[in-house]
Order: sequence, then structure tokens, then C-alpha cells
Amino acid sequence: MLRGEMIEFAKDLIRIPTENPPGAHYSACVDLISNHLRRFGMRSKIVKAPGPDDRAYPRRSLLASYGRGKRNLFFHAHYDVIPGTDAKHFKPYVRSGRLYGRGAADMKAGLAAMVYALRALQLLDASLDGQVCLVIVPDEETGGKAGTAHLFEKGYIGRKNSVGMLMPEPTSGTVWNACRGAISLLVNIKGKAVHVVLQKDGVNAFEQMVKLSHALLRVKKTVERRKTDYAVTSGESRNSILMLGGICRCGTNFNVVPGSCSFTLERRINPEENLAEEKRTLFAIFDRFRKQGMKIDIEILQEGEAAGISSDNKLVRVLANSVKEVAGQKPALRLCPGLLEIRYYLQNGIPAYAYGPGSLAMAHSPDESVEVKRVVDCAFVYALTASDLLSKGKE
Repeated sequence: MLRGEMIEFAKDLIRIPTENPPGAHYSACVDLISNHLRRFGMRSKIVKAPGPDDRAYPRRSLLASYGRGKRNLFFHAHYDVIPGTDAKHFKPYVRSGRLYGRGAADMKAGLAAMVYALRALQLLDASLDGQVCLVIVPDEETGGKAGTAHLFEKGYIGRKNSVGMLMPEPTSGTVWNACRGAISLLVNIKGKAVHVVLQKDGVNAFEQMVKLSHALLRVKKTVERRKTDYAVTSGESRNSILMLGGICRCGTNFNVVPGSCSFTLERRINPEENLAEEKRTLFAIFDRFRKQGMKIDIEILQEGEAAGISSDNKLVRVLANSVKEVAGQKPALRLCPGLLEIRYYLQNGIPAYAYGPGSLAMAHSPDESVEVKRVVDCAFVYALTASDLLSKGKE
């Protein structure tokens, strides 16, 4: 019975195009989750946060819980998705045992699994010495400032009595116990546009970009020699990352000196590196070129610390045992290659791990999907983990 309900709920979530950017239809999605919990007799609290355009795109988080007691285990999930490229991405369907649609892997099916883990605990009348706290947030895809960061800042999530956090990211069958940090920058260079025959009177922003890029490529060569000590998935690199030109825009016509040039810089930082230090290194280069007369503006698109936690924590031991009971074998622990919201919890002293039904290869893909059986299995895993971790007499 719960299996069918769970997948229908996941479909309902996918039908709401919570695309970020810009942050569309957030209220509708939060209302859907809140109403669903109300059907179970569970009350929820909706937390408003300031966003880039509160009137058109209000930011909303949802909090709910099951159980009683001082100890808290957080089930944390986000409901925003990257923009779809086709209307069909928001018309979910099941075929050959897989659920298709934008957010199926990342992470609306996982969110549904966490909601139904609470429902299973409720139906079983599980006697917990503590609470499973459901935390549903927006804006994960753009850094989490109006979501998780806001909840910590305002005290809705705290370290006191917290035994840990789980989140259903598409971990491809592994557990993520670490993640890379990120600094994403949009670099804008301003020159002076003139006709090509008068180029001596202009300032070529493209040529300035080339000079700046050469300096940044020297940094790339240095940082990409660094390797993390955390385990990574087979085929993935341990090396730190600096990428230039994910976006690159320049000039207006073939016969006009380009008066502006912009490009992105993507710096992915291993847990052993320090965000502030790596940021200083980059901005020191920009400052050096400014002193030489280059007009540079920098827009920070996102930034977040890297984070990691030991593989020998009670929460992950209980989680691994639950996975083994449901799936037949214990999962490996790996570094998430991207930015991950476990970082907010780890920075606040709360053990945090990611384990979800989706595959990283399917997340954000044009034909995003997740195996239905994996969604159901994960709901069992979450419920078992909560039951074991919060059982009376187990501290």
C-alpha cells in the first residue's frame, strides 16, 4: 500500500516545476508536502526566508517531526530542481520499473522516501526515545542561502541533542561522508569598443581576458596536483579542480573591438583545502591586474566550504547496517564530487551523511529517472536507521 502511495506522491512533487533559478512554484510544492503530512495527522511549520524576489519567488522551508524526546535525528531534503529543457520533464511516468521526470533522482523521489519513512514509523507505532525531524528546504541548487543556511542562522536547527542528519542525495548506492567546496565566479572585464580600423583608440577586453586567463591557468596547474585522502568512486579523480570558461561571452560584432568580456571560473575544493585561502589566492590575481589598469568586476555565483566526517561514527554504522539488512550488503563510503548540504550540519558539529535512491549519472540529465525499487528500499533504510538509532535505552 505505502509503495504505491509513495510513488504517486513523488509524481505529484515532480509535476510542480520548482525550477531554480529562479525559484518558481516553491509555495505550491511546500503546500503539497504540508497537506500530505496533514493527512497523516502530522503538523508542519513553514519558515519564510528572504530571497532575490520575495513577491514573485517566495522562499519557503518546511519543518515537521515524528516521535518524542530530547534527541533529534534530521531527515533533510531539498525540493528545488535545475530548470527543465522540455515541458515533458514535469510530466512524470513509470516505465520498466523506473520513475522518470525532473527531480526523480535529485531528489524528489528521495524526499518522498523520507516522508514515507516517517509514515511507516507512525503506522508501526514505533516507540522512539527522540524525534525524527523532517527538514525540507529550497535553493540547494544555488547554495542554500535562503534554505538551510537561513534555518541555522535563525536557530531552527541546532547542535543540542542532535544525533545526526541523513539526506537522500543521488549517491549511486554509496554513502557520501564528505564533499568538495566551491567558489563559482563570473568575471567581467570592461574595455572600450571602437571600430576595428580605430582599434588603437579602443581597449580590447578579449585580449585582456587572455592575459588574465594565462595567470589563472598557472594556478590551475598548481591546484590540480593536489589530491584528497577521502575515498572516491571508481573513475572519479581525487584531484582538486579549477575550470575556466563554463560560460564565456565577448564582443558584439566581428569588426568591433570587444568592449566587454565575461567568463566563469569554477573552483572545486577538496576537504583538506581551505575556502578562505583559495578565495584569497584568486582575488589576489584579480587585484594585481586591476593595479595594471584592467577593469574587472567579480560576481560570486556561489561559495561553500568543503566538509568531511569520519567513517567511524555511530550514525553511519547504524545506517550501514540498515542498508545491509535491506539491500544485502554494506555500502562503501565516498567523497561527493560536488557541493553538498551536509556541510552546514558538519560545520555546526552535527554528524551528517548522504544516502539516496538516485544515481549521480542520472541527476540533472535530460531523461532523469530513478529505480522505483531503490526508492522503496531507501524508505525502509531511513525508517530502520531512525528506529535503531532512537530506540529507548540506546544512547
